Amino acid sequence: MNPFADIRALVLDALNAMTAAGSLPGGLDFAAVAVEPPRDAAHGDMATNAAMVLARPAGMKPRDIAEDLAGRLAADPRVTSAEVAGPGFLNLRLAGDFWRGVVGAALAAGADYGRIPAGQGARINVEFVSANPTGPMHVGHMRGAVFGDALANLLAFAGNEVTREYYVNDGGAQVDVLARSAYERYREAHGFDPQIAEGLYPGDYLIPVGQALKARYGDSLLERPESEWLAQVRDFAAAAMMDMIRDDLALLGVTMDVYSSEKALYGTGRIEAGIARLQEAGLIYEGTLEPPKGKLPDDWEAREQTLFRSTAFGDDVDRPVKKSDGSWTYFAPDIAYHWDKIDRGFDQLINIFGADHGGYVKRLTAVVQALSGGRVPLDIKLVQLVRLFKNGEPFKMSKRAGTFVTLRDVVEQAGRDVTRFHMLTRKNDAALDFDFDKVLEQSKDNPVWYVQYASARIHSVLRRAGEAGLDLSDEALGRADLTGLDHPAQAALIRKLGEWPRTVEIAARAHEPHRIAFYLYELASEWHGFWNRGNDEPALRFVTEGDDPAATAAKIALARAVGVVISAGLGILGVTPATEMR
Repeated sequence: MNPFADIRALVLDALNAMTAAGSLPGGLDFAAVAVEPPRDAAHGDMATNAAMVLARPAGMKPRDIAEDLAGRLAADPRVTSAEVAGPGFLNLRLAGDFWRGVVGAALAAGADYGRIPAGQGARINVEFVSANPTGPMHVGHMRGAVFGDALANLLAFAGNEVTREYYVNDGGAQVDVLARSAYERYREAHGFDPQIAEGLYPGDYLIPVGQALKARYGDSLLERPESEWLAQVRDFAAAAMMDMIRDDLALLGVTMDVYSSEKALYGTGRIEAGIARLQEAGLIYEGTLEPPKGKLPDDWEAREQTLFRSTAFGDDVDRPVKKSDGSWTYFAPDIAYHWDKIDRGFDQLINIFGADHGGYVKRLTAVVQALSGGRVPLDIKLVQLVRLFKNGEPFKMSKRAGTFVTLRDVVEQAGRDVTRFHMLTRKNDAALDFDFDKVLEQSKDNPVWYVQYASARIHSVLRRAGEAGLDLSDEALGRADLTGLDHPAQAALIRKLGEWPRTVEIAARAHEPHRIAFYLYELASEWHGFWNRGNDEPALRFVTEGDDPAATAAKIALARAVGVVISAGLGILGVTPATEMR
């Protein structure tokens, strides 16, 4: 059951009936007709914009459409009133039995309440994290990892087939820097002082890599020139870093489906194939770029290069794919990689980048549009920085990492569930403050704790009901007579439950998992408010001595339904629901 979708279907049926009766012209597009909560809850349960969006194409006054529509909707037993407001908005009040059906629907569907059946959506590739394999993951990677994983969970919950993918940037110069850094730790393992020159990676995390190199190669690499050991050490160190990254992701509860290697694109013809695809479309040419805007670099020299005509797709400038010396630019393997994803048959691509990658957005969306002929959309989500605080002061860097705070530092201090939830309390493109004291405090101002406290209270209610001998199976609770759930506080809680399927749809369509965290906080607020009213109104308490068994069963069914939704929402966020608070 999706209450808003059900009532929208009712509105569309009424509009079709108006068309058949001749009170609306034929051929109108109803796609923009929406049913949503009114801005002011005092105005009703739902509102529709049907008259407002159809007035102009119909050549009619909005109120004329709204009044006809109101009369038709009011005839349905689910609608107790349909009132025209302002220029033509239509506010609806719905029958209590209709809303109480939400409780039964949640109990019947269980964890699948609000879920769209698999196969109803698209094949979607979500590429996220994709950190260079040069060290442990830092807090910036952590936010991208949580966001990407939660988005993948959300899209799967909304009926899509989702692939989580990590693109290993192991083809660039930074991996050579890793190799040289690891080699110094290898020398250290043999008793020499490591020469960590400027530009090398200074973190202690490479000490075990140096020791492992010693165990593998003994002293055979010590006297050899760099040209002989660089490739071996690079591959060894990069593999060790990827093992570390996988461990970090596992600590955060993230598992990738696919790891794709940039290095694997070179020498296989795949880069050439991607460029050839663009060349066939007339989008590759030899040309010279204009100098960069602003201050001209001292070493600027106009050179003829092989360029992709990305301006044809809205980019600011055309982008080089090959340098004047004939070598590929960094953009060339990106083209091949995205062509590979398109070739694998995905219907949508989503890339999650750090905020410092904003310059890649236009060129990548341009090339995906060109490669797919506009068939496959690419949505690039930029994740803003995380600012860490402890005791009111900025949290200092990790000695182990050398230059940054690691993901492991944060998770080991705050816990996985707290970390994941808090990373989703802001939209991805807004900066996020992570204060270790605040994310662990027990107060309403801490959304993590507030939602988990609601979950714990629900489990407490169910334990007490079980001790009282009540059958707590969803099947038994689903048979409860819910007509007694007619108190305004109960009705408000049920209406919030009814918003869950709509929230899932909107969040999945917008690629915004933070909406789930916001919804859970609002639902928890309704729950706690209802709980507290029981202190003043004993009839609202869930388990009361001498209470009518049927009334108790109905109240327990409501509590269980709230628990179903909180559990499902936390599951999307990758957070384990609390069964008790310690």
